[in-house]
Amino acid sequence: MDLATVIGMLGGIGFIIMAMILGGDLGMFFDVPSVLIVFGGSTFVVLSQFTLGQFFGAGKIAGKAFMFKIDPPEQLIEKIVEMADAARKGGFLALEEAEIENPFMQKGVDMLVDGHDIEVVRETLAKDISMTTERHAFGASIFKGMADVAPAMGMIGTLVGLVAMLSNMDDPKAIGPAMAVALLTTLYGAFLANVVCLPIASKLANRMEEEKLNQKLVLDGIVGIADGQNPRVIEGILKNYLAAGKRGVEEE
Repeated sequence: MDLATVIGMLGGIGFIIMAMILGGDLGMFFDVPSVLIVFGGSTFVVLSQFTLGQFFGAGKIAGKAFMFKIDPPEQLIEKIVEMADAARKGGFLALEEAEIENPFMQKGVDMLVDGHDIEVVRETLAKDISMTTERHAFGASIFKGMADVAPAMGMIGTLVGLVAMLSNMDDPKAIGPAMAVALLTTLYGAFLANVVCLPIASKLANRMEEEKLNQKLVLDGIVGIADGQNPRVIEGILKNYLAAGKRGVEEE
């Protein structure tokens, strides 16, 4: 579980609710028409921008903002160097029994063991990286779209409330509910955009880049093994993917 996402989001929501409670009755911050305009309206407007499959698939992708396990690059490098050493001694067939937990790495090794040409392996893995990145980008873009639409729906709700208020200026009892719609839709729109959707979109974008970097690292490692490069050379190349402090060498 990504504690930063959970703690950050719950903390943000918690402080907002605390401020509402300190400001008076929590119930006065709930208005059904405002909920329908912002949450319902935003959902369907965003749905119109994507296909049904993309929209509903975003829910599964959103889980990666909260539950996501990624292999440390250092472990990937260690495993690739180990396999490079085994391949130099026993050929690609020596990798057949290797225990590999990373599915992308397993796919590349299986192609080497099956005797595919290195260019075929490279193109296949590169295409895999591209398609995975595209799927994750769709998920992030849906939440980014929701963050863009929600404040606009809040503004629409504000205009609806103001029209209702101005139409009932002769009835003091109708002014309060109309003002509630006008103000609460703006609040809901800002809340949905900045507390929920933007953080999820940003975290998904970060996850996408982390996974893409790992896959490119693995691709370079598989290509190095296929070319028969020295394991130490492969290790040196792959360590360029690490931050300077994790490379085990002094930077000039």
